[in-house]
Amino acid sequence: MRIGVIGAGGLGLHHVRILRDLQGPDFAGFYESRADRAQQVASELGVRAFSTLEALLDEVDAVTIVVPTPGHYAVAQQVLARGIHAMIEKPLAATLEEADAMLALAREHGVVLQTGHVERFNRAIRAALPFVDAPRFIESDRLSPFNPRGSDVAVVLDLMIHDIDLVHTLVGGKASSVAAVGVPVLTPFVDIANARLTFDSGAVANITASRVSRERMRKIRIFQQSGYLSLDLAAGNGEFYRMRNDVDVASLVTAPLALEQFVERIPLEAEEGEPLRLEFESFIAAVRGDAPVAVSGEAGREALAVALQIVSDIERSLPAAGRQPPSGSRA
Repeated sequence: MRIGVIGAGGLGLHHVRILRDLQGPDFAGFYESRADRAQQVASELGVRAFSTLEALLDEVDAVTIVVPTPGHYAVAQQVLARGIHAMIEKPLAATLEEADAMLALAREHGVVLQTGHVERFNRAIRAALPFVDAPRFIESDRLSPFNPRGSDVAVVLDLMIHDIDLVHTLVGGKASSVAAVGVPVLTPFVDIANARLTFDSGAVANITASRVSRERMRKIRIFQQSGYLSLDLAAGNGEFYRMRNDVDVASLVTAPLALEQFVERIPLEAEEGEPLRLEFESFIAAVRGDAPVAVSGEAGREALAVALQIVSDIERSLPAAGRQPPSGSRA
């Protein structure tokens, strides 16, 4: 199996680095449209830079696509039509029409189409999944200082889409209603946003994303009948709190008790692993038929649909003077 990378920008560089060193597939090289950047990455990592996309596609069985999102469809169309498997960075596409066309091409040519929602492979998420049981409420916060990268689109498509996908993964089913509010602060686009998703099951998720915060935060709290999970995605760990089995519930109302006397705290742990590397390993396993697709194209399309609905809801609520330009997206 020969694999390559299309796009060698900030994130694409890490795709090239990890796939170059990954055991199993044969790394063919990468294609980057900017000649100076291609030369820089090729020299830095000691890998082959192809002069054209077609030349790379002639020599690979699978690729990862890390170009800006408006270019996802044009590249994916060429890749999928040639029967080459593809993992496409989030968001899957710029529009739902493009996402649907990609899915149709993948089905027509019988190839794997995986979406690059790397937070699925976060250590905290992997540790928590065995304890997740029909959540009823999820609170998610993803806050970061301002970074020009990604600031050409709403924070919903840049950051919040990670948590939209995670919430769908944790709850299951689809969001039946969306209510959102957001504000452009430093850019013409929405820089801080909050969305409330209600699912078919009745579960509710409250998601906040900001790129105008003083400090970084990536935390998720999950409330369910069996207990409460608190996850720190930045640290890659978490805790699960549940009622102790040996507690007399009636005694709780007779006198104050220390929390540890009636609540069991379970540290959440999973094996170490670089999320991007784990993501590539899952993609390769799916291509070989050894495992199901971890984050399908359909899952990527669902996250995109909710993200675009949130953006639309925010745009409608903004005063005319504060409305952002037409929504775009990027990888």
